[in-house]
Amino acid sequence: MAGRKRTPDHLKLVAGTAQPCRMNPDAPKALADLPVAPDWLSTRATEIFDGLVAIASQMGVASASDTAMLAMAASRLEEVEICTALIEDGGRTFVSKVAYDEEGRVKSQQIKGHPVVAQRSEAMRHAQSLLVEFGLSPAARSKVSANVPDEQNPFAALG
Repeated sequence: MAGRKRTPDHLKLVAGTAQPCRMNPDAPKALADLPVAPDWLSTRATEIFDGLVAIASQMGVASASDTAMLAMAASRLEEVEICTALIEDGGRTFVSKVAYDEEGRVKSQQIKGHPVVAQRSEAMRHAQSLLVEFGLSPAARSKVSANVPDEQNPFAALG
């Protein structure tokens, strides 16, 4: 299907752009429970997952139905951290081939980009696209208007 992805109905409601003619009454409802980190996530990815759930739940977009997507995002963010540590330790490039002259001095060398740089770039791109799905980027967040419950809004009594 070409073109822009459809916006889920619950995000239309949160953003204030819902129109009955553009809503899908037969759309499946998301589970009301908060997501729980799956067992396959590492300890660090579970910490990231819990942080994402906390942010998404405050925004009103966290659901147990989204566990797999949040787990993928957490796993990719952990991968970004791992790749970044490898780049910091080993550098962005490495010497692949070295040729020496008769006296043992370096005659030529071939410097290549480290493969982990490309892996980190791909992990960042994928993580960014997953985070946008939950409105966890400035541009995506600007399209959503969150309603703060009265008990959390210190100015609710004034209105």
